[in-house]
Amino acid sequence: MAQTIPLPHSLNAQTREQAVASAQSIPWYIWSCLIAIISGTIGGAWDISWHESVGRDSFWTAPHMFIYFSGILAGLSCAYLILSITFDKNHPLRDSSVTMWGCRGPLGAFIVSWGAAAMITSAPFDNWWHNAYGLDVKILSPPHVLLALGMLGIRFGAVVLALAEMNRAQGVYREKLERMFMFLFVFLIAACIGMAQEYTIRIFMHSARFYLVVMIVAPIWMATISVAAKSRWAATIMTGSYALVHLCFTLIFPLIPAQPKLGPVYQNVTHLVPPDFPLLLIAAAIVFDVLRYYVRGWNRWAQAALLGAAFFAIFVAIQWPFANFLNSPAAHNWFFNSGNYPYFIPSTSAWVRNVFVSTDDTSRHFWVLMTISAMVAIFMTRVGLAWGDWMRRIRR
Repeated sequence: MAQTIPLPHSLNAQTREQAVASAQSIPWYIWSCLIAIISGTIGGAWDISWHESVGRDSFWTAPHMFIYFSGILAGLSCAYLILSITFDKNHPLRDSSVTMWGCRGPLGAFIVSWGAAAMITSAPFDNWWHNAYGLDVKILSPPHVLLALGMLGIRFGAVVLALAEMNRAQGVYREKLERMFMFLFVFLIAACIGMAQEYTIRIFMHSARFYLVVMIVAPIWMATISVAAKSRWAATIMTGSYALVHLCFTLIFPLIPAQPKLGPVYQNVTHLVPPDFPLLLIAAAIVFDVLRYYVRGWNRWAQAALLGAAFFAIFVAIQWPFANFLNSPAAHNWFFNSGNYPYFIPSTSAWVRNVFVSTDDTSRHFWVLMTISAMVAIFMTRVGLAWGDWMRRIRR
């Protein structure tokens, strides 16, 4: 008679856990938010390039449709989720939801809904603004600020949605949700850096204000994800993924034909103008993750002091000389794309002439701002560590 060899109890338990995890799929509303975020990311990058390459010729441009599809999809998905939980007393998520304005749903769903409402409201506001004032002089016009805040709200809300589900999960299913959480986080830091892009172009990279802006928007997310995620290399993975997403736009946009439809035209634009080469945050993120492992037993302020100062020092040491390269003819190629300028930038501009522009009045002013930048990096790291602690406790 055939003999069977019983599996060890631990192996049986592991097999059952894997079977349960494989049967558990990431909820549909998180996938809907991810699709909406990807659509908004494509539309946002494309819209900026469209303004720089073509000029705003119509409200019904393809980039605008990608952007507003993002708000509609995310808003409808989370509104449906909230209404379902509110009116269904037996809904499985009812006990893990919060009550707000008589409605019940996950905290992240409410945040996404607010972000979607801001995005959709910005559409007619932006159309009126352009009809009244013409082409934007700056990226951060009032309707664009409202749009950016809405997009940021959707991204943050989606992260909170994924976190609540992840913090209630265990085993392989939690690992699956953590990968989704980290991927969503990439778009969160991308949105924050994107909002500051007027102050981070390469001609400002030898000025203290550039480093101050980067320290405001970057270290907080490095620290947050390093605490919220279990991966030792969370900041490195997030930063590397952000660079790859950004680089896709930098490499793909020049392949798409485009020409200006508004004047005056100072540059011979024949394709979509790509975004600048991504900031070299990856080296600072690697050092951040390495040091975080050794200081994990320290108090939070001591951790923030070392991690924030190290992040600032490594970023300056890498980005400063790299800026020299970006401002040289050697970077005028298909990969670094430093030779592409918006059609409305005159040839006399420092940007076109590859000349650094100082935003500091004196050397003393420069060093004062650089010192402040280092202190800001430490403070934002401390805020990020606190946010990470909060995120680890989210269950609703």
